[in-house]
Amino acid sequence: MAGPAPIPLEDAQARLLSLAQVLPVERVDVESALGRFLAEPLLARRTQPAAHLSAMDGYALTKDDLSGPWQVIGESAAGHPFTGTLQKGEAVRISTGAIMPADAAVVVLQEDLKREGDRITLTGDLPEPPHRHIRPCGMDFTAGHQVLAEGVRIGPAHIALALSAGHRHMPVRRMPKVAVIDSGDELAADPETCPTHQIPASNGAMLVSLVSPLPVDARRIGPVPDTLEALIGAFDEAADCDVIVTSGGASVGDHDLVRPALERWGARLDFWRVAIKPGKPILVAKRERSDGGTQIVIGLPGNPVSSMVTAYHFVLPLLRAMLGAARPLPMPISTVLDAPLRAIGHRREFLRGYWNGKSVMPMTLQDSGALSSLAASNVLIDRPAHAPAAAAGEAVRVFLLENGGIA
Repeated sequence: MAGPAPIPLEDAQARLLSLAQVLPVERVDVESALGRFLAEPLLARRTQPAAHLSAMDGYALTKDDLSGPWQVIGESAAGHPFTGTLQKGEAVRISTGAIMPADAAVVVLQEDLKREGDRITLTGDLPEPPHRHIRPCGMDFTAGHQVLAEGVRIGPAHIALALSAGHRHMPVRRMPKVAVIDSGDELAADPETCPTHQIPASNGAMLVSLVSPLPVDARRIGPVPDTLEALIGAFDEAADCDVIVTSGGASVGDHDLVRPALERWGARLDFWRVAIKPGKPILVAKRERSDGGTQIVIGLPGNPVSSMVTAYHFVLPLLRAMLGAARPLPMPISTVLDAPLRAIGHRREFLRGYWNGKSVMPMTLQDSGALSSLAASNVLIDRPAHAPAAAAGEAVRVFLLENGGIA
């Protein structure tokens, strides 16, 4: 069975993302929103800073009284502002982050002044411009200003920004439910008692670990034997999931039963086979649920490297799209080769490599079953179809593997 002609990667990704349904919005505590994707633009509820603040430790003066000497009449500390009025010939001791006194417009650094009792005189330089050491009201943001855009992935700085903008809760997308199904008679559930005619089931654990940095509810099912009944049973077990990922059984061999099992289960094939290496026999299907939602099934190859590469380029982008990510696809970066590479055939290839921040060294072992070289890699080197041989020092694109790429 020859099957349809493989389609280009970008076309396959576009078809997959067109199936993605953005999940419903829920509101969560800001401090529990790490890693989630913002579902709506976030507008500031307050102005930051809410008043003019000193950016340094020193003394606050009026703008028309810069020759001195001055009489110190009080202090403004962070959280404890000076409440009096500042007149000519007077100064207020002020700390970093403290509110500027009324009528004060200049902060002179304490190291540029000499204090004797409550009298200070200028010994150094006045600030230039005069407002240099003042953080003006609204410097960071003002009330009503958009501080975070829809689709941003929330990190530590975003949490601090949301709190500073007056928010206790943030709108995010519901976490998708994901099931990862290992299939194949050759898979042993227990790696410590694996007989010689089998291999330890590892792809499911790898794939759950790959998606886990995203805000998802992921679980592993299997390993499942190579029978239609067992596969359909596994699909039934995952019937509540938004995304089902299978590993193995997506090709055209006598024991590759994912496609017929999906058809019997009620799923419809959307596309099959992508022009990449490793990972050509990937398939994508969908199934309409009784609640009106759509389940998406991604069938990955069973070879571990093929499974990882296709999950990286398809499963992760799909989940990001469902979570409302502004950029669901991984972003490549440019670097140079540390060693030469051979010419590429008619399929686009993703080679394992180690990137040191300046250049990339391709792994010697590129077999799609070699987990050792996958574990030693932190990038996939992107080699276009029909690319000629490349010498050391030539430019290449790579995709970062760590944490599933850049989200």
